[in-house]
Amino acid sequence: MVKIRLQRGGRTHRPVYTIVAANSRAARNGKFLEKLGQYNPNEEVALSGVKVEEIKVWISKGAQITDTVRSLFKRNGIKLS
Repeated sequence: MVKIRLQRGGRTHRPVYTIVAANSRAARNGKFLEKLGQYNPNEEVALSGVKVEEIKVWISKGAQITDTVRSLFKRNGIKLS
């Protein structure tokens, strides 16, 4: 099953998360299928480079969005439906 989830990067106490489409069995920071955007909780504009159309394509193929990513989209006004 494919999930749209966060992948942690950055350094100690300064995380940067990448929104990716990945197999649910893959490790959190492991192999992914496609990068779909970035979330930086330390910036004023938290989300950047979000590929909304690509996310819609993955959802139409059966991918599921994790609760955390869904709440990020909702909080930042990104509509997927």
